[in-house]
Amino acid sequence: MSEGTSAGMDDLSQDDTGTIEEMAEDSILSRQTSVNLVPFVGQRFVSQDAAYEFYCGFAKQCGFSIRRHRTRGKDGVGRGVTRRDFTCHRGGYPQMKPAEDGKMQRNRKSSRCGCQAYMRIVKRADFDVPEWRITGFSNVHNHELLKSNEVSLLHAYCSISPDDKSRICMYAKAGMSVRQMLRLLELEKGVKLGCLTFTEIDVRNLLQSFRSVNRDNDAIDLIAMCKKMKDENPHFKYDFKIDGHNRLEHIAWSYGSSIQLYEEFGDAVVFDTTYRLDAYDMLLGIWLGVDNHGMTCFFGCVLLRDENMQSFFWALKTFWGFMKGKTPQTILTDHNMWLKEAIAVVMPQTRHAFCIWYIVEKFSEWFSPLLGSQYDDWKADFDQLYNLQSVEDFEERWTEMVDRYGLHANKHVISLYALRSFWALAYMRPYFFAGMTSTCHSDSINAFIQRFLSAVSQLDRFVEQAADIVNYSDRAGAKQKLQQKLQRVCLKTGSPIESHAASVLTPHAFGKLQEELVLAPQYASLPVDESCFQVQHHTQADGGCKVIWVPSQEHISCSCCEFEFTGILCRHVLRVLSNNNCFRIPDQYLPIRWCGVSSSSTNTFQTAKDKSEKIQLLESMASTLVAESVETEERLDVAYEQIAVVLSRVKDLPSTTRKANVGASNCPPDLMTLPEVEVDNGDVRFTIGNSHESVSSGKLKERRPKETVESNRKRTRHCAGPCCLSVQ
Repeated sequence: MSEGTSAGMDDLSQDDTGTIEEMAEDSILSRQTSVNLVPFVGQRFVSQDAAYEFYCGFAKQCGFSIRRHRTRGKDGVGRGVTRRDFTCHRGGYPQMKPAEDGKMQRNRKSSRCGCQAYMRIVKRADFDVPEWRITGFSNVHNHELLKSNEVSLLHAYCSISPDDKSRICMYAKAGMSVRQMLRLLELEKGVKLGCLTFTEIDVRNLLQSFRSVNRDNDAIDLIAMCKKMKDENPHFKYDFKIDGHNRLEHIAWSYGSSIQLYEEFGDAVVFDTTYRLDAYDMLLGIWLGVDNHGMTCFFGCVLLRDENMQSFFWALKTFWGFMKGKTPQTILTDHNMWLKEAIAVVMPQTRHAFCIWYIVEKFSEWFSPLLGSQYDDWKADFDQLYNLQSVEDFEERWTEMVDRYGLHANKHVISLYALRSFWALAYMRPYFFAGMTSTCHSDSINAFIQRFLSAVSQLDRFVEQAADIVNYSDRAGAKQKLQQKLQRVCLKTGSPIESHAASVLTPHAFGKLQEELVLAPQYASLPVDESCFQVQHHTQADGGCKVIWVPSQEHISCSCCEFEFTGILCRHVLRVLSNNNCFRIPDQYLPIRWCGVSSSSTNTFQTAKDKSEKIQLLESMASTLVAESVETEERLDVAYEQIAVVLSRVKDLPSTTRKANVGASNCPPDLMTLPEVEVDNGDVRFTIGNSHESVSSGKLKERRPKETVESNRKRTRHCAGPCCLSVQ
């Protein structure tokens, strides 16, 4: 408890006109106050602001902050404001806010505890010269005062200078996180960690205040940017919707390269709608997929004003139009009932499923308080249940789990069971999901989204900056694919099936098949009849999977549905093929989407009109050429001869003045240079980019990525969004 002088808050209601004894004429007129002075009745100030600054300095020295309380009079009305009260920041009591109909009210905890400390000033005019005098003051607190190192954390003292505001705005445009901004400012100012005059919350509030400006203007600029990109590249697609108040309601777009990727790899799609651009109060939806090398590819993007069935219906219908009416075989989304209903209407033939990682991340909130020490055991049981292959086994084990933990009446368990066909693998395995249900793919997708969101600096430039991120990812993917191809394929089983698959599939797909081949010998293949086999692990006495093999029709299937689910043959099928002297995989079980050569790269180059798009396609073809040529000496010789002819022909064509390398502004130098090939004692080596850096086809040195991306996935995720105001 801290005590001070003069009357308490009970005096706040007294009249100011003659209750306080006048001070002598030589009373201090405080123009520039010192925090070493204690306020006293009769002290004079030239303005309200001068009095506020004086009391604020005194409060900081004592260990509290102040706020403006009640006034008498109004600015611009009669005599204007004639009295002003300043109180301790913990003065008064919190008031409960009335809840609106159908709206949950958030009543946050308050630090107010009825503290009586205050200072009152009254406006007087002696000889027509206005001044403000202290007519009441109390420094009696009913709470502990803060220490000097604690008081600086109070909101009133967390000030951000105009220079710092400008730098923070610039950092936000560069895509830096708030923590990175704070650390950089600490290093620039030479202060210790956490010793800035403002905190992380203050920076976030500042950024939010920036983003609340010019939303409508930014939306107009965004539409104008889409029109500009459409004029430059006819393959760019966009559409938008304006509401009744002439405001942007929805907008969606896709790039030419994304539409081409969808034609090849749009059989399985993820539609992520878990992020929100708080700056513009719009939901962000991103369509993603996986290519034949297992890398995340971008298909399209949408911004929605509202999260309801009508908005999702518009988004899906627009995306369907961008992709020329082609719908995916399967689509993975968040656990969103509005989106579920919209997909059922727009894409009735598409198999819809929920991403399991969106559901699992809610478990600690749903079940941890309820199950207590049993929570970890329950989660392990659920994981086993999720991975079951048979619907019958799932139904049986689900009943056992509910009985064991007594969850019959739990609303979340009831809901999960009602929607089991949308998340349980036993129900999803008959449909092709391209392996995107795995944890590694969820991490890859999340990392891509984080890079995508880092492009948000201003809404009007979002489309253009997102295109740069997509192009960068495509180029990085092309380089990684080249590195995969340059690595020698390591055959582990010696099986002719393995050699055949290695010559057809991409390294990613072959790696998945090879895992199954390695495990296949651990299984016994027992004939049931002429075309049916029971395949079970050598440690199992019964059970296993049923494999149907009809050699005359080259038809084979397994009850585990691994091929239907991932497009990769399972260990059970491979075991039956091996036992029945089949030395190559039938063509229909080597899906084109997992094969190494793109089926439409030549057609795409002819239709591409954007230079950067053509350069990207040319890079991909060059990468494929090098990868195919290194197989034998004969291939290397033929490739060298043909490249020499093509290069000579290109040089004979007329060229413009060489202001810069073609596409240098769009592509990294090391991607623009065709690797040089050297043969040293039968070992093929490549020089990529820098002539001093050579890599062996057998031992390829992986470069560290130039930038890393933080990815903390939460159920309710909010994008920091753009910073759209330059601070003077």
